[in-house]
Amino acid sequence: MSHKPRVGEIIETFDISSVNSDEPITIGGTKDRWTMLVVYRGRHCPRCKRYLNKLNDMLSSWTDVMDVFVISADTKEKALADREEFGWNFELGYGLTVDRMRELGLYVSEPLSEAETTDLFSEPGTFAIRPDGSLMLVDISNGPAARPDLDELLDGMKFNINNDRPVRGTA
Repeated sequence: MSHKPRVGEIIETFDISSVNSDEPITIGGTKDRWTMLVVYRGRHCPRCKRYLNKLNDMLSSWTDVMDVFVISADTKEKALADREEFGWNFELGYGLTVDRMRELGLYVSEPLSEAETTDLFSEPGTFAIRPDGSLMLVDISNGPAARPDLDELLDGMKFNINNDRPVRGTA
């Protein structure tokens, strides 16, 4: 059973393997900048590709404001194949464990068939993390069709950052 991550609280720091570097991606902890973490279902998901292609097209606008990391439970080979096929430039992580999915409050799904994939995978999630490691925004979906609009999200994050807005939805 997943727990609901609480905005305003510090998230547990964790590392995940990166296709961009031999060094892992570190999520959480104190940083100089804000972080946007996007969790996607994996190589088997065509909706994920459309969403991440749009994120990649807007990437410079996002990285002007914050660091962007995209992760999944996929293997290194699957993540590399996606990056090569779609030309993604964002930091791409792989090997998200089921335990970590649950710690992030993500929905976990079983594949419908081996044609989809062979292992448990995470449904989409988006997390904005302040430089102190606390969660500012959490958006979790139980399926691929519901995700935050990237233009609206970026605009909202710029407003929140520039105006040092407090965390909302704490009650």
